[in-house]
Amino acid sequence: MARVISVASGKGGVGKSVVAANLALLLAQRGQQVVLVDLDVGGADAHVLVGLLNPPFTLTDFLNHRIEQLDDLAHPLPIHPNLRIIPGTGDTLATANMSYSQKKRLIRNFQDIRADVIVVDIGAGASYHTLDFFLMADHHVAVATPDPTSVLDLYRFLKLAAIRRVLSLFVMRNVMAEGLANRDYSSVEEVLDVAGKTDESGRAIAETTLRAFQPTLILNRVSGRARVNVLQLRKLLKEYVGGDLTLLGEIPDDPAMEQAVRAYVPVVQHAPSSPASIAINKSADALLQLFSNPLSRAA
Repeated sequence: MARVISVASGKGGVGKSVVAANLALLLAQRGQQVVLVDLDVGGADAHVLVGLLNPPFTLTDFLNHRIEQLDDLAHPLPIHPNLRIIPGTGDTLATANMSYSQKKRLIRNFQDIRADVIVVDIGAGASYHTLDFFLMADHHVAVATPDPTSVLDLYRFLKLAAIRRVLSLFVMRNVMAEGLANRDYSSVEEVLDVAGKTDESGRAIAETTLRAFQPTLILNRVSGRARVNVLQLRKLLKEYVGGDLTLLGEIPDDPAMEQAVRAYVPVVQHAPSSPASIAINKSADALLQLFSNPLSRAA
C-alpha cells in the first residue's frame, strides 16, 4: 500500500502547493511511483504548477460519480514518467463544500491508488475536512513562513489537528465517543480531562495517541532577517499538544521559485541548481529517511 504524505498549512499564501509539487517530482526522480493529489478543495491549483493547465477530468468528476475510481483520475505528466496528478475540484459550491459521505468515500478510495507514494496537497486552514485529510496520512508535513502570523497559525493548526486526532480515535473505537464528540474544545488538556473522567483508561489512551502524533515542518521563504525559533516551537508543541515536531528543511527566499511558478513547472526542474531547489532536495531526502524507519508510519 502506498505511503501517504499530507502537506498542509495554517494559513494560505505560504507556498504549500509549490512545496507539495516539488516534493512529488523529487520523489518520482528518486525512483518512487508518485501520485500528487490536490485536495485543496475549492482552491485547487496544483495542476497548474506541474504544467497541466486544462485537465480533462478533476476530483469533481469523482465526487459526482461520473468516475468511480480515484485512480482513474490520475493524469500522467510529461515532466517525469513516475509522476501522475489527480487534479482538484472545479469552482462550484457543491464541490467546495463536500458532504461527510463524499469525504469518507474519497478517503476510502485512497487505498486503491496505484503508487508507492501519494503526496496530498491540502487546503489551508483548520476546517474538519482539512484536518481529516491531513490526519489520514502516514507522514504529516506542515509548511509555514517565518512571518509571525504564519507561525501562530501553524501552532493553532497543529493543536487542532491533535485534538481532532484524539476525538477521531475514540469515535472509531466507539469508546466515550458521545461524551467526547458532543463538545467544543480550545485545548488538548480539555480533551484529556474529559477522556479521563469518562473512562479510567481514557486519558492514558489519549496521551499515547498524542505522543504518536509527530508532524514535520518545512519553513519557506527563509532569509537572514526572517527566521523561526524552531526549538521554542517544538517546546510549545511538546508542552501543550504532547507530540513532537521535526524540521524537514528550510527553503530560502529565492526569486527562482516565482519564476518557476510563472513557467508552470516545479523549481527543481526549472532551476535545479538554485538555492531553493537545493533546499527542497534536502527535504525530499529527509522524507525518504523517514520511509526507512519501520516505526515512521502514523498509528
